[in-house]
Amino acid sequence: MTLLSLDALAATLPPHARLLGIDPGSKQVGLAMSDVSRMVASPLEVLKRGKLGPMAAHITTLAREHGIAAMVVGVPLSLDGSFGPAAQAARDWAMALSEQTGLPACLWDERLSSAAVNRMLILEADLTRARRAAMVDKLAAAYILQAALDRLAAL
Repeated sequence: MTLLSLDALAATLPPHARLLGIDPGSKQVGLAMSDVSRMVASPLEVLKRGKLGPMAAHITTLAREHGIAAMVVGVPLSLDGSFGPAAQAARDWAMALSEQTGLPACLWDERLSSAAVNRMLILEADLTRARRAAMVDKLAAAYILQAALDRLAAL
């Protein structure tokens, strides 16, 4: 599969299909899922970053169980908006994941999403560092997915 723009991805979605938000970190991958109306993103789980095959199989199973039709994958653009080495690696990973799962995907700018989530957890939830670490990846995936859902709602 190829990577699509968010607009092109939205045009391919069947009614009531969910989206899966993915925050691909170097050690862990956060997952979030939309509701069927594609208005709200909810944190789902965190996977250890490992071989792509088992992760793709797990995501394929999630897609079947929850009616997920596509993925929104966070890409860490440079602060000036350019594609650096980390963004290129995320794009390559997203393309390989899309091919293995058969799910279409789009990239979404995730600049500072983890920092924003950490700040929220510190200021608003007053969580310890250990508790934040356990939650930040799936919350960052929800943050990324919610931004994409908000954009879709504005179309």
